[in-house]
Amino acid sequence: MITTPAFAGQRFAVLGLARSGLTAVESLLAGGAQVTAWDSREEPRRGLEGRVELADPLAIDLTGYAGVVVSPGVPLNTHPIAAHAAAHGVPVIGDIELFAIARPHLPAHRVVGITGTNGKSTTTALVHHVLQSAALPTRMGGNIGLPVLGQTPLPPGGVYVLELSSYQIDLTHSLACDVAALLNITPDHLDRYDGFEAYAASKARLFEMQHDDQVAIFGIGEPETRAVAERELARRPAGKVHSVDGHELLQLQPKWPTLQGPHNLQNAAVAVAIAEALGLTPAQWGPALASFRGLPHRMERVAEAGGVLYINDSKATNPASAAPALGAFPPSPDKRIHWIVGGLPKGDDLDECAPYFGNVAAAYTIGEAGPRFAELLRPHMPVNRSEMMCDAIQQAMAAAHPGDVVLLSPACASFDQFRDYEARGDNFRQIVQALIADQVPAAEGAH
Repeated sequence: MITTPAFAGQRFAVLGLARSGLTAVESLLAGGAQVTAWDSREEPRRGLEGRVELADPLAIDLTGYAGVVVSPGVPLNTHPIAAHAAAHGVPVIGDIELFAIARPHLPAHRVVGITGTNGKSTTTALVHHVLQSAALPTRMGGNIGLPVLGQTPLPPGGVYVLELSSYQIDLTHSLACDVAALLNITPDHLDRYDGFEAYAASKARLFEMQHDDQVAIFGIGEPETRAVAERELARRPAGKVHSVDGHELLQLQPKWPTLQGPHNLQNAAVAVAIAEALGLTPAQWGPALASFRGLPHRMERVAEAGGVLYINDSKATNPASAAPALGAFPPSPDKRIHWIVGGLPKGDDLDECAPYFGNVAAAYTIGEAGPRFAELLRPHMPVNRSEMMCDAIQQAMAAAHPGDVVLLSPACASFDQFRDYEARGDNFRQIVQALIADQVPAAEGAH
């Protein structure tokens, strides 16, 4: 576990006792802090009885507290804890800020922070894999994997690789990443911000926390990311700001089976730039990109049967992240893609996907967005109003020919029909595998 004597004698409140909250409590207690903790659920509270003060931070006087630790899921723009803490002059922070406070007491190390609307999980996992392949001590955390505070501290020379959402950045005030990267900024999570500009400013704070001599890396896909890069370029020494698009890696991409498509080319380019900023060479990162296995629900190859490839891209929860999936397969006269799309919409259009409509043989709309998406797509392609995942897969499977791709890339949140995007992707995988298994005996009996 990561902790620090800097917590000793301090008072912290922790609101929310899910995985990161419970880990924060343990780290604070191990460092000698006094902790007040609360969760609306009785079970996690019961597990801390006798070790912490159990009280709702909203109901107590926070005077003298060093911070209120909340989950990134707590909406600071609407939750009353933000105003209550501010009234007592107490910062609202997250577990990443506790990690930042602990850093001076850890063995010498470096931190990589990766953010962006889309692609940050893949890029974080890829950087971690590259470092592991180069035999560098490394830990992965933040918005992916285990909470960083719950992991064993690295030996000297290690690298912590953190995926950071805008929510986590909002709760962090002193994390100076040795290397920070911003992949892209497109409209998302706008219910948590006062417009797109405020959301973009949240991402930019990752770089404002850096020192001038630390490295900043940017994708170049859209104006908002370029604007952050230009601001950082103006304040840093030469050679500390890098903007990448991946064109120099284009000829290598066919060697990376799980990193296909234009979006993954940029993910790989940012990962390579991070690796080289940490001192790695092409001889180290090249084989690692080829051996990277990818992440579930992100252009995950679920199966191939009868010459048809089945891809689970359930993590594509907005049109900007679905668009690269549609562009990942070279267009052909036969229009290869059978696109399963829909869910809980985050907007009223699919404009960002429109450049790739020509790659789609047919669309199969599901969920709450189904009727609107069918209306938008019908002028451009055949559309099936499938409504349910199982129907969409069966229809796509029946229509697909050898060489085609059945692609779940919903461009929507999942909450109308599924617990989360992972449950949606698991459902797709299970149905595909079951339907393929049902076809095997019939195919064998035909011989």
